[in-house]
Amino acid sequence: MTDPSWRLVRADEVIGVLTQGTVDMFWTDCVFEPGPGWPDLQPLFAASRDAWRRGDQVAASEADETIQALELALVPIDGGPQLTEILIRINGDTARFRY
Repeated sequence: MTDPSWRLVRADEVIGVLTQGTVDMFWTDCVFEPGPGWPDLQPLFAASRDAWRRGDQVAASEADETIQALELALVPIDGGPQLTEILIRINGDTARFRY
């Protein structure tokens, strides 16, 4: 059995692929493989990560809201309903999301 995977998309553009690693109560941790749309969005995810790391909750919330406004979706590679209301974090080759 293979781990579940999702395409992270914005409209028809593939941002990357997430492959499930572990799941805890709220978050799904994944391996992230960048796609063609990643370079344009990477700075937004870096801004969110950096704001959370320095404890700037206002800047972190603003960065997360900017990411959510992109209307990203996770589309299961093996079929099934897409996840559209997600909170997602990407750092290098790892990602985590909750819905």
